[in-house]
Amino acid sequence: MKADPAAQLRLLDLQSLDSRADQLRHQRDTLPEIAEIEELTHHQRELEAQRIDQQMIVDDLEVERAKVDSDVESVKARQARDQQRIDQGLIANPKDLQHMQAEMESLQRRITSLEDQELEVMEQLEEAQATLTQLAEQAEAAQVRLTDVTAARTHKTGAIDTELAGVEAERAPLAAELPADLLALYDRLRASKGGVAAAELRARECGGCRLSIDAAELGVIRAAAQDDVVRCEECQRILVRTAESGL
Repeated sequence: MKADPAAQLRLLDLQSLDSRADQLRHQRDTLPEIAEIEELTHHQRELEAQRIDQQMIVDDLEVERAKVDSDVESVKARQARDQQRIDQGLIANPKDLQHMQAEMESLQRRITSLEDQELEVMEQLEEAQATLTQLAEQAEAAQVRLTDVTAARTHKTGAIDTELAGVEAERAPLAAELPADLLALYDRLRASKGGVAAAELRARECGGCRLSIDAAELGVIRAAAQDDVVRCEECQRILVRTAESGL
């Protein structure tokens, strides 16, 4: 392939712009905020799952506390009725009275047992509610952090996109000036060579693969016409000759 030496030199400018654009895209896609947002989102999902489980525990304890409280009130009401009957002298038979007093003692033991159970449930409920509150606080803190990190990512992405747009605007007229066949070769090589298609031959070294050109190959390059498009024997990238090539 042949191309005007000036067009080959402009390839280096195009490559510089494309490399900068690639760097900007990589920077945009690998912002540390992106990974943190993913971690925070995952953490939020875990917290929500824990919150749901903890809320179920709290709800169950609330039901249990209400049941025990109802049982206590029911036994106390029965105890009060029996005591009222005794106080009013409605039980005249000594044997029935003895039986009633024994039942009153049994009711008191039942009340004491239920009150102890109620106290235990209330302690468990207090701990469960504290855990639920802690999960809510953690979720709120995670959301605040997520909002801040998302804003930072948006700001950085905007700045990168602005710079990238400038690079692309500068690239368009430069690419339009190049011969179609040279540009097509350049684009193919960019796709297969990690984004670097054209490199300067500087001090007898390929700027693409960074390998020194051996004497025999240098002889071939030295003998090539100025408008010949030279390729690196090792990496096949386009070698652009300049005054610094060492030929």
